[in-house]
Amino acid sequence: MNLYRLKNRPALQQEGKAFKKQEKLNTLLAELETRNLPESLSNTINKKVEKLNDLEGSEKELYKAYIKFQHNILRLLKEEIGIVKKGHYKQMWTALGMSVFGVPLGVGFGTALGNMGFLGIGFPIGMVIGAAVGTKKDKAAAAEGKVLDVEI
Repeated sequence: MNLYRLKNRPALQQEGKAFKKQEKLNTLLAELETRNLPESLSNTINKKVEKLNDLEGSEKELYKAYIKFQHNILRLLKEEIGIVKKGHYKQMWTALGMSVFGVPLGVGFGTALGNMGFLGIGFPIGMVIGAAVGTKKDKAAAAEGKVLDVEI
């Protein structure tokens, strides 16, 4: 099924954030059109595009709406069919690594050395562990063809 595109708004400045975001979203929609999306997901995306095309407002309001649209589409793609953007898992697991691995390691170092000032040592260790796990998951998703070929 064909996906709709965001309408061209001549009122937007060519160098503005809203115009650039609109171009990126149209590129995302073109990329999604090359994939076999379920009919229900295509219909949902088209309804969201129609709603966004009907929106009137300032450039700032449009930019906020474009950001919200982008997050909604990426969330839908991940939940429905498991497609994610480039670096999704690395970004997610880096933060998780800092909290899941970094804090306990830091507390362990601080307790063992008798100085809780060493709590900060665990964060970079957890960040590296999380980034490694996320990179591995990104590679696995790319091998399955579940990564968008678009920079967002």
